[in-house]
Amino acid sequence: MASRHSARRLPVDTGRSGWLDILGRATSYPEVEDDISADVVIIGAGFAGLSAARRLAEHDQAASVVILEAASVASGPAGRNSGFMIDLPHELGGDSYVSSVDHDKQQIALNRKAQDFALSVAQDYEMPAEAVQKCGRINAAVNASGQRHNLEYAAHLDRLDETYTHYSEQDMQQITGSSFYSAGLFMPGTIMLQPALYITRLADGITASMANRVRLFENSPALELLREGTGWVVTTPKGRVRAGAIILAVNGHANSFGFFKNRLMHVFTYASMTERLDTDTVSSQLSGEKSWNITPSDPMGTTIRRIDGIGGNRIIVRNRWTVNPSLEVTETHVRRFADTHRKSFVKRYPQLADVSFSHSWAGRLCLSLNSVPAFGEIDHRLYSACCQNGLGTAKGTLAGMAAADMLCGSQTDILKDMTSAAPPKRLPPRPVSSIGANAVIAFREFKARDEL
Repeated sequence: MASRHSARRLPVDTGRSGWLDILGRATSYPEVEDDISADVVIIGAGFAGLSAARRLAEHDQAASVVILEAASVASGPAGRNSGFMIDLPHELGGDSYVSSVDHDKQQIALNRKAQDFALSVAQDYEMPAEAVQKCGRINAAVNASGQRHNLEYAAHLDRLDETYTHYSEQDMQQITGSSFYSAGLFMPGTIMLQPALYITRLADGITASMANRVRLFENSPALELLREGTGWVVTTPKGRVRAGAIILAVNGHANSFGFFKNRLMHVFTYASMTERLDTDTVSSQLSGEKSWNITPSDPMGTTIRRIDGIGGNRIIVRNRWTVNPSLEVTETHVRRFADTHRKSFVKRYPQLADVSFSHSWAGRLCLSLNSVPAFGEIDHRLYSACCQNGLGTAKGTLAGMAAADMLCGSQTDILKDMTSAAPPKRLPPRPVSSIGANAVIAFREFKARDEL
């Protein structure tokens, strides 16, 4: 019996991502313009899709794979996140990052498998050092409440037998060049990515090293998935791909095909990147280390990074969240939150008030009400590796690996964890769900206002 899943909409990513633009020219891949075939078609060339392609090649060296990217590689969510591949507990759904000890120990072990994957491909594909760096991160506090959050987090890390270092106000100023922070908690295990650099080099590495088996196509969104007999036909604007199996690695866009209806929350977060800081500005107005990485002690606060690499020395600010069931936001949203980023930046660096933002953008996230993935075989030989709950670098990598494991019949710890989770809970009906979620976000942002 035929099975048909048509896309009701296509992904929309608003604002130009600074991470991708500062790289300059990236590899261009062709569009699908004919009828082609493969053993497996992967829809989405982000963390999940590319990790699945690499994993499939490891399982089956004879399998042919086609990867379809709706836009260009790293122009979507994978190239728009803040680049934190975190090993330790980092749940975004509540007032604290942590869960139970047993749950968190299991998640740490899995997150480190994702990190091992990133480190391995970085070495195999000779990525620049800034693409993947194990350099740690700081949970930064700005007041007594934030310091309390950090102390509670540190106590939980003690129960997990994990290491950390407390930073004083003086330590924070020495590192960041800002007097804004009152304390910090440094955790050494975080891997920092330049997300667009990592994704583009991962795509280049996979397609170059497996040129006879893996083909990647850009600007080729999947418009329809049609099951014919034991195989599938994926229709794109200019062609079709016939395959024996599909891995759907599109995060919240799974809803557009009718999957996980009323079970996925579509959230946007916003970021801005400064122009390149010239040598005179850095030497005369900005002290501190050339690169560092801060997550807020309250999950709703401001994430901030200073980078020094291919795109020069820059500071990236990310904060504010909105729920948008339409899966898109307007340029007005981006401009409005860029104003918030400006205020956050100047609070930390009043001496840099004249420094402009070169880029501001929105990034799509997908969350479930019970913080579980949208994973598994959702039709005959159609596998979902979606819903990363705001932790796309690690969770997306794991989901892609697990989808490849499932397709190949390989029982692994990653697959066991993915399949042991309950399905995503049903959301309240619209507009109650989006109104309620945005109200909760607004309240939590108000509570974290000192960290914005």
